[in-house]
Amino acid sequence: MRKYIIYNGNSMSGILKQLLLLPPQKQNRIIMLENELTTLEQIEKHISEEPAAMVYFYNDNCAPCHSLRPKVIDLVKGEFPKMKLAFVNTLKYPALPARFNVFANPTLITFFDGREYKRESKYISIPQLAEAIERPYSLIFEN
Repeated sequence: MRKYIIYNGNSMSGILKQLLLLPPQKQNRIIMLENELTTLEQIEKHISEEPAAMVYFYNDNCAPCHSLRPKVIDLVKGEFPKMKLAFVNTLKYPALPARFNVFANPTLITFFDGREYKRESKYISIPQLAEAIERPYSLIFEN
């Protein structure tokens, strides 16, 4: 028997408008991460209140999202400790990525002083991402 899931009781827009069909073994994998943002207001607050913010758009059924996530967490904690990292599940909250023109998973958007600085999607190189973030980060948090 097939099971269809509609998140938040809403129909999905765009490509996600079709009902989501998940095998039963994957249905339990849809969990909430520690820094997961669930509303547009939370994302906008995260971006506007933090001098350096990163938003990681992911999908529970995306293998690259799972493999990249710990690398991004380590990068932010290790090299950019004052940057705040938050996560948005595009499967659970499809309206949120649409607002930021995110059409692929994973997508990382880096913001400095409330402005989008860098956007990376799909095939993301951690060393290149670190190099791109390093200069503006050091200018903002120069001691």
